[in-house]
Amino acid sequence: MKNIFLIILLVSFGMFGQNRSTDKTKKQSNLETITLAGGCYWCVEAVYENLIGVQSAISGFAGGKNMNPTYEDVSTGRSGYAEVVQITYDKNVTNLDEIFKVFFTVHDPTTLNRQGADVGTQYRSVIFYKNEAQKKAAQTVINDLKKAKIYDSPIVTTLEPLTKFYKAESYHQNYYENNKTQPYCKMVIQPKMEKFEKLFKSKIKTKK
Repeated sequence: MKNIFLIILLVSFGMFGQNRSTDKTKKQSNLETITLAGGCYWCVEAVYENLIGVQSAISGFAGGKNMNPTYEDVSTGRSGYAEVVQITYDKNVTNLDEIFKVFFTVHDPTTLNRQGADVGTQYRSVIFYKNEAQKKAAQTVINDLKKAKIYDSPIVTTLEPLTKFYKAESYHQNYYENNKTQPYCKMVIQPKMEKFEKLFKSKIKTKK
């Protein structure tokens, strides 16, 4: 009887090598990525880093043609790239529908090539899909928003296939968390965070 209890404990805590490997593979298979552009990537990244189920939110660039773009290249507004955030999430904890609801809440999808004072094609609103399922899910959400007449102006968010994602320079990663006292963070990002925290209160990660 004692041995049976020991086996149950070992299995429960994943102490058998085979179970650990299976659990790891299963966990990885539950992960999915979606790439979003909704203005300055510092803002988008800050929000999704705090959404339950999101494993990572990485700032970068997508939508252009030249290889290995830099922040300076993209800042000109002539590179074709948009500032994006690639979000990796656990499908068992959150889903595309929830991620899209957050996306259309914390940015304005009706202003062409701008978010507030940030103006340029690099700040356009885009959902970069990697497969037809993501494209269909995004189109469904946009259609529902249009039917519900949520916005006074037309939605200008575009759907584009993700061809290549380039990670931004290291100092752009976790920018809000590392620079909360900066004027831009206080005036632009903080209000978005407050809106997110108010409307998605039950979906916010617990601070460690």
